[in-house]
Amino acid sequence: MEYYSLNQYLRDTFGEKVYKIALDGGFTCPNRDGKIGVGGCIFCAGDGSGAFAGSRALSVTEQIENGKALVEKKMGKATGKPRKYIAYFQNFTGTYAPVERLRELYEKALAPDEIVALSIATRPDCISEEILDLLTELNQRKPVWIELGLQTIHKDTAEYIRRGYDLPVYESAVKQLKDRNITVITHMILGLPGETKEMMVETARYIGEAGSDGIKLQLLHVLKGTDLALDYEKGLFEVLPMEEYVQIVVECLAVLPERMVIHRLTGDGDKKQLLAPLWSADKKRVLNRLTKEIREYTR
Repeated sequence: MEYYSLNQYLRDTFGEKVYKIALDGGFTCPNRDGKIGVGGCIFCAGDGSGAFAGSRALSVTEQIENGKALVEKKMGKATGKPRKYIAYFQNFTGTYAPVERLRELYEKALAPDEIVALSIATRPDCISEEILDLLTELNQRKPVWIELGLQTIHKDTAEYIRRGYDLPVYESAVKQLKDRNITVITHMILGLPGETKEMMVETARYIGEAGSDGIKLQLLHVLKGTDLALDYEKGLFEVLPMEEYVQIVVECLAVLPERMVIHRLTGDGDKKQLLAPLWSADKKRVLNRLTKEIREYTR
């Protein structure tokens, strides 16, 4: 089985490898500030799922420069033309602020010539008409991607993780964004407590049919200091073993549209905060196993 990877999509679109720079825009979340809740989603750590984002003490411009320097350090000095980057507002809810503030942040992120796209992680219940207008305007200059944290389509699970919105809210957001020709990427988590393999595959199939352009498949990480960690330490659920996770990923890929962009097959967590599953800390080993199983799978 083959799938359309993010790396291949970026090469097809921009003609070369593109690097992502994770930014902290100083956002919070309606699930934290009291608008709909105060504890956040049950799995969310204090960094708002942005362990690798820049420092909010720095401006967006400074964070981009620091991100570029990290890429240069890791990959070596670019020769010839400059590298290309995606500015990624990663943590908390990236559209949860007054539109004037959002414009300031997004415009600064898009300003450098080497930034070729803007990606914003957010919630489907935090996209107003004003924000849609702003995103549409910016999308005329450079591609804008909106990443929606769906995680699951199953009501009981959504209530357990304290997602804070119902499925029709996601459906409406996808339609509104697609009507504006804005790229939609959907996050789903594999291994949520109480979900079977069949339930997870059902969520993947739904995302593929709902109109999302891309998907991020994320293994459930149990991180220190989260409410999920309390339930894990009480023995209320077990995390997925690697072999089972790999098989579920393969079966999810099999029900997705062939040209859907697969942005992620697993995920990184802060190793200092990771309680379980510890096997996920060896990302290279996991990706190698995934690659092997995907190649051997027959639809």
